[in-house]
Amino acid sequence: MTISVFCILLFAALLHASWNAIVKAGSDKLYSAIAVSGFAALIALILLPFSPQPTLASAPYLIASCALQVIYTLLVAKTYQVADMSQTYPLMRGTAPLLVAIISVLWLGDSLSSMAWGGIAVICLSILGMAFNGRSQSRKGIWLALLNSCFIAGYTLVDGTGVRLAGSALGYTLWTFFMNGFCLLVWAMLARRQEVTRYLVANWKKGLPGGIGTMGSYGLALWAMTQAPLAVVAALRETSILFGALLAFLLLNEKVAGLRIIAACGIAVGAILLRLA
Repeated sequence: MTISVFCILLFAALLHASWNAIVKAGSDKLYSAIAVSGFAALIALILLPFSPQPTLASAPYLIASCALQVIYTLLVAKTYQVADMSQTYPLMRGTAPLLVAIISVLWLGDSLSSMAWGGIAVICLSILGMAFNGRSQSRKGIWLALLNSCFIAGYTLVDGTGVRLAGSALGYTLWTFFMNGFCLLVWAMLARRQEVTRYLVANWKKGLPGGIGTMGSYGLALWAMTQAPLAVVAALRETSILFGALLAFLLLNEKVAGLRIIAACGIAVGAILLRLA
């Protein structure tokens, strides 16, 4: 992996943690997630006429990804309603890269060196160490986070394959966010029109930067998937847990201490191993 791809993925990780913090900090977690996705869809709609379009071969992957990511967004909001972000965020993100690594090597033809496997394992184990530092406050939150990790792995594998067929990472990204946000907004307007409308109007100053953050984060990751193995990209993207823990501590007043500090060092070591692999 080149140093430019490595640095771009670290920046994408920061953006990813930022939009998750915006959802967690909102007065209603579901409406915050819808606001972020809705503004991302609006941005994508504006940019689509000026972007290269993805090939038709990638269309089935866009549809499958849309279904998976809509469920993922709803689960993120539900998880943050019942559990601490600094525990559930690492849990849901830490298990997904291992699933991506195993499936991408066995079924998608990617190959990983021993050092790459080592880096992925160190990052995932360190993230899980963050999640299980201390007594759980919500067993339901843990199960939701584990369920969400399966959807994360699913859309990562689907999009990693789709963007390689698309011929344009930008076009694929824009269609992904337009479709995801549109589906979420349609559901919200049908189910809770008045409440969602009031929330969007009152919180657009948070939804807009959140939409930029989520689109920028995943768009950069999709581009990186055309340059490096899916498992390596997925694992490096999860270094966002470092930024997530920092944001949870600084902005959300959540306790981040003890084993989580050691785990943060482990994540950094894993990232270095992936850079050298």
